[in-house]
Amino acid sequence: MDQAPGSPQQEQDLPGCYRHPDRETGIRCTRCERPICPECMVSASVGFQCPDCVRGGSGTGHAPDAATPRTLAGGTITTDPRLVTKILIGLCIAAYFVQLSVGDRFTDSFDLIGRAYVPVLGDVEGVAEGQWYRLLTSMFLHGSYIHIIFNMLSLWWIGGPLEAALGRARYLALYFLSGLAGSALTYLLAAPNQPSLGASGAIFGLFGATAVLMRRLQYDMRPVIALLVINLIFTFGWSNISWQAHIGGLVGGVVIGYAMVHAPRERRALVQYGTCALVLVAVVVMTLVRTTQLT
Repeated sequence: MDQAPGSPQQEQDLPGCYRHPDRETGIRCTRCERPICPECMVSASVGFQCPDCVRGGSGTGHAPDAATPRTLAGGTITTDPRLVTKILIGLCIAAYFVQLSVGDRFTDSFDLIGRAYVPVLGDVEGVAEGQWYRLLTSMFLHGSYIHIIFNMLSLWWIGGPLEAALGRARYLALYFLSGLAGSALTYLLAAPNQPSLGASGAIFGLFGATAVLMRRLQYDMRPVIALLVINLIFTFGWSNISWQAHIGGLVGGVVIGYAMVHAPRERRALVQYGTCALVLVAVVVMTLVRTTQLT
């Protein structure tokens, strides 16, 4: 049952706007996290900001880091909040054109494969042979026009807003570690001679982090959940899709995303990058375990 306006329970649950203390509100500025009423809300790329933060931190009574405009996760506000996403898309497209130009020899040299004889190269190749770089390079390769188009559209739609919310450094850490988590789980569980490639592991990490962010901002979760469910149906419904990469990336993205948006302000960097380090350790452990099994 809803509380009547002015009831003791509502007064306890909802703080007053920092500029209009008599107006209760459940919305907070995404930069300084102070409560703001509808009159003070300024629409931003993610959530709302208070007038002082929009003006660049002028005014009084700010939270400790409000003088320097920051993203929700503590990153630096930039003039182009989608720059990293654009660069990642450009790298994937460039790599795909190289694949088309050079052919299978290039793809077979950089895709993710555990341990297998590659006729084109005439040798045994794979992560188990010490080629750990494949865990990373495979994230930029794609198998078809449909594959790269679908992944790049997803990266643009999901990655752009997330980059704006986290900041460039944190967004990059999320992207690459989610992708590596997907690669490591694929290496651990898939057949050693089964090649895998694509940015979908990293993109599933962005999906997971977006869900965490939307819950943190108290947005409607149904759209992102529906989109995630549809992607999971495709993941397990098609035989040529590496479900290990998707699940590994998703789990990595949820873990890192939670640390990014829920880290306490006074220990923000320690918690955020400490969690990133733990995910990287998990990637190394999975890789070492599988390598031991194959050699």
